[in-house]
Amino acid sequence: MALKEEAGWNQTAEDWLKLFEFAPEGCFGIEIDGVLRATTTAVCYGTELAWIGMVLTAERFRRQGLADALMQHAIEYLERRPVDWIKLDATELGQPLYRRLGFEDECVVERWLRPGTPARSFLEESRELEGGFARGRPGSNAAYFGPCKADSAATARDLLEWFLELHPGEAMYWDILPDNVEAVDLARAHGFAPVRKLVRMARRGHPDAPPRPTNIARTYAIAGFEWG
Repeated sequence: MALKEEAGWNQTAEDWLKLFEFAPEGCFGIEIDGVLRATTTAVCYGTELAWIGMVLTAERFRRQGLADALMQHAIEYLERRPVDWIKLDATELGQPLYRRLGFEDECVVERWLRPGTPARSFLEESRELEGGFARGRPGSNAAYFGPCKADSAATARDLLEWFLELHPGEAMYWDILPDNVEAVDLARAHGFAPVRKLVRMARRGHPDAPPRPTNIARTYAIAGFEWG
C-alpha cells in the first residue's frame, strides 16, 4: 500500500488481497534492506490471456532496473504456463520498457473522473441485465465503475446509472477505451472528464498464438489497470 500511495493509485488493501488470492504464484516483488521496493502481478485467464499489473517501484529506487527484472521474471513465468497473449495497460513512464520487452500498442485507455465527495466504504457491487453486466468497487480515492460489458449503449447507460444511484455525489473513476465512442458520449453526459491516458499493449506468449484483440465495441468499462 505504501508503494501504491506514493504513486497516487486507487487500489485498496482488499484489491491487493484479491490479487494474492486469484494469482498466488503470479505476484512478485523485490525487497531491499527488508522493505518491499517494487512489485509486479501476473493474472491468468485460462490459457488465452495473461494480464500484468501493479508494476510499482518506490520513487528513490526507480531507473535501477527493478521493474525490468520483475517484468522479465513475470514473462518467463507466463511462458512456462503457457498463455497465448500477455497484455497490460501502460503508463507513459512504462511504455519504453514494455516496448523493449516485445510489447506492441493495441489501443488507448483513458481514466475518466466524476468529481465528488470521498467515496464511502462498501462491498463490491454487481448487476446483470439482458445484454450486459457491470460491477463497481470501492477505491482509496474514488469509487470505481467497471468492468461493464454491454450489447448496446442503452444497456450500458442503465448499468452506469444503477451504480451512480448507489453512490450519489461521490467521486468516481471510470476507465474507458475511447475508441468506443458511445462510452465516451455516456461519460460526458454523466459528468465525467478524462484525467489520464494509458496505452493497452500486447505481446504474444508463443509464436502460434491466434489473434485476440480487445472487443472495444462491447467494452464500456475495463476491470481496472491491474485486471484488464
